[in-house]
Amino acid sequence: MDVIFTSGNRHILSQIFDEVFDGLYGYAMVLSRDPTEAEDLVQETCVRAIQAIENLRPDGNVKSWLFTILRNIWLNQLRQQRTAPKMVELDVDESTAEIAVEPSKDPLALYVSKVEREQVREAIQQLSEEFREIIVLREYGELSYQELASVLGCPAGTVMSRLGRARSKLRLLLSGGLRTPDRQSKGAAE
Repeated sequence: MDVIFTSGNRHILSQIFDEVFDGLYGYAMVLSRDPTEAEDLVQETCVRAIQAIENLRPDGNVKSWLFTILRNIWLNQLRQQRTAPKMVELDVDESTAEIAVEPSKDPLALYVSKVEREQVREAIQQLSEEFREIIVLREYGELSYQELASVLGCPAGTVMSRLGRARSKLRLLLSGGLRTPDRQSKGAAE
């Protein structure tokens, strides 16, 4: 299939990918839980978007369209893998090499921030797939309720109630407080 792009179309599509890339990757990580597979999902999303750009309505929402493409690719992969055993990496760790220490920041504050991010990530991973997906799309993908409804294929009211239940469940998981090892040891000593 030959895709015909004008330089303006390429520029617009490139701009859109730049704006939503992090959100797409974050969503792909939540779905796949594997950095390599997430990268492949985002790459395949870009390829399919380029191939189908002429099918996008001029008034269409490109951001939700891209998230929908990614979700459909992932669902298709799941259908294909149902018969094969699935291996899941449970302990995805942030590489310490990627964390740059800013000299102006307090090392303890940086450590506490990292611990809190890990606790939130762990709590999100404990949510059911339906809740995990909607939290990540809304909070990290920054999709509107209408965009979420389009991506998930359900009414906006369902999105709002599902998001409310997901946030409530996440609050419950985090309700023990985001404790740093310092606070945990003080609580255990008391």
